Amino acid sequence: MEIELRLVPENKRRPVPELKNLIFGRLFTEHMFVMEYDCNRGWHSARIEPYGAITLDPAAIVLHYAQTIFEGLKAYFGVDGKIRLFRPWENMRRLNRSAERLCMPKIDEDFVLEAIKKLILIDRAWIPREKGAALYIRPFMFGTEPSLGVKPSHSYLLIVILSPVSAYYQEGFNPVKIYVTDEFVRAAPGGTGEVKAGGNYAASLKAAEVAKSKGYTQVLWLDAVERRYVEEVGTMNIFFYFEDELVTPALSGSILPGITRDSVIKLARHWGLPVSERRVSIEEVIEGAASGRLKECFGTGTAAVISPVGVLCYQGQEYLINRGETGPLARRLFDELTAIQYGEKEDPFGWTVVLG
Repeated sequence: MEIELRLVPENKRRPVPELKNLIFGRLFTEHMFVMEYDCNRGWHSARIEPYGAITLDPAAIVLHYAQTIFEGLKAYFGVDGKIRLFRPWENMRRLNRSAERLCMPKIDEDFVLEAIKKLILIDRAWIPREKGAALYIRPFMFGTEPSLGVKPSHSYLLIVILSPVSAYYQEGFNPVKIYVTDEFVRAAPGGTGEVKAGGNYAASLKAAEVAKSKGYTQVLWLDAVERRYVEEVGTMNIFFYFEDELVTPALSGSILPGITRDSVIKLARHWGLPVSERRVSIEEVIEGAASGRLKECFGTGTAAVISPVGVLCYQGQEYLINRGETGPLARRLFDELTAIQYGEKEDPFGWTVVLG
């Protein structure tokens, strides 16, 4: 399938604004990639066209039954002037796993990745140049068939949009305060917690608002059955550094298999640090914080890469971790991963894709 180019004429393109102090997800580039699906033709009409509004039937299945999935990755402007993607094939694979879970059609991973590369190069002027900033890439798919019957859609749109974003840490690499909820549940075994389905995030909003009202940055979710075992933090996976062992909750089917999570595990093991993927109870975390056995805690994700945690609040009691300071392991992981992403250090894992 060819990708049709319907580009904005050069003399009619918007001037690229100053790409500093951006609010995440508020500014979008000149073009987007669009591809359509129907059950008779399969995927078709792939094109790069001007960024703009889409038209949906009011009865579109996505609007009523939330049949929608998405991904998030970044393009980095390296110190050598080259554009890099970080493990983008993993995002394509995860998009297909999400599609399968929500009864949506799979994509040709290589084709869509090539389309994303082409889109980035067309709008390359929108990639911020400062260290820490990047071009955020959002592929998403949703059911478009007009039907009020509860069933998988027979037609879909896949769209990729681009958004320049500032460095995540505007005021330094400072630890965040996390609120542990035992009232609300993010995902249950057999549900959709391990895929990037839009409904997962809608279900998380109430707890996030409660945490925010109490002065905390994000929510730490516990398991849905016993309300005892740690799962993940808001939009991030979670890690605990107990003495000389790095621990993260095992992928149980209700935890998103984060790409940064996997990168941290591989990098830490490469350094010779013991890493365990296992069940972690909130009691173990609280006891570790109280006794000092818990040396560090941090979240991992595409947006922040590494987000140190300085305070946990559980059942009205606050627990300080590492005196509320950023730990050396979190700092080392952040520095190493970002150095690979921006081409400052050699990539020993073959994680980066260089576009030019």
